[in-house]
Amino acid sequence: MAKVAITVNGSEPVNVFPPFILGSSAAASGDDVVIFFCPGGAPAMVKGKIEEMKGKGLPELKELYDGLVGLGGKIYVCELALEAKDLKKEDFRDGVEIIGATTFINEIKDATLTFSF
Repeated sequence: MAKVAITVNGSEPVNVFPPFILGSSAAASGDDVVIFFCPGGAPAMVKGKIEEMKGKGLPELKELYDGLVGLGGKIYVCELALEAKDLKKEDFRDGVEIIGATTFINEIKDATLTFSF
C-alpha cells in the first residue's frame, strides 16, 4: 500500500478534478490518500462549490469527493486560507479538516507518490 500526497493551489475545475480523480483511484486501490488545499485552492472546499463544477466527459465531482472520503481519504485545508480568503471553519464541507502546513508535512513524510495541481 502506498501513501499518495496531493496539493491543490487553485480552485478552478482544472485544479480540482485531477486531485479527486487520482485520489479516488488510489484510495480504491487501497492506498492512503491525503489532499491538502493551499490557500489558493481552499475556496473549492467551501460548501456547495464542487457541486457547481462540471467538466465535459468527467464524473461528478461530488461523487468523487464522497467516494474518497468514504474510502478513508483525508481532505485538509491550510489554516492560512481562513484569513487569506476571509473564510471560516464552518464554511467548509463536512469531512474537511483545517490544519497547518507543518502538520501536513509531518503527515506525508512517508508518501511514496506526490502530485501538485
